[in-house]
Amino acid sequence: MHGQRTEPRLRKPTSPQHLTTSTPSRQPGRMDYVEQRIQQEALQSSYSTTALLTPLNLVLATALVYSLYKTLLSSSAGISTPPSPPPPPTVFRTYTPHTLLPFNGTSDRSSRIYLAVRGRVFDVSRGAAFYGPQGPYANFAGRDASRGLALGSFDDHVLTADLDADLDPLLDLGPDELEALAGWEERFLEKYDVVGRLVSVREFDALRKDGSGRD
Repeated sequence: MHGQRTEPRLRKPTSPQHLTTSTPSRQPGRMDYVEQRIQQEALQSSYSTTALLTPLNLVLATALVYSLYKTLLSSSAGISTPPSPPPPPTVFRTYTPHTLLPFNGTSDRSSRIYLAVRGRVFDVSRGAAFYGPQGPYANFAGRDASRGLALGSFDDHVLTADLDADLDPLLDLGPDELEALAGWEERFLEKYDVVGRLVSVREFDALRKDGSGRD
């Protein structure tokens, strides 16, 4: 009919069956394979670390570190510490109670510390902590310490008061006291140098007359 408007025709919608959808294809087992590879690599890494930490390797590593430490220490010591001068030669002398007395660690004549045990004069300067002025055996310094060591006494009465008298013969000591004295003498022989002998003033004068004594 002329003059009437007609509605435009709608196009028939496309059926969903005709639409194509791009869906990514999933490969079955792919994630499982990746996980297995990760686990295998982790096990291999753990095994390698464990293989290195064997007892033998630990011992070798410790020995190497210790050797390097000793080498560095000796090199450092050799560079920083100059060699010590040799000790002065020991002059063996004959002493009397008078000439031995200045070697008590307090005299201006000498800083050395000497004492006598059964006629032997020992240089105990290395033991100044014991025989020096502040030491527990200080009253033995510069004196004949034989009776005091035998009795285990540090009192002044065990020392010979008269320096001009004959040396103490120790004839009244018992077996136990003589054994104690022998032990002390052996200890002194192991630790200290013998620098002379002790004689009485009378004996020293006799030695000087026949030329066998030394000042």
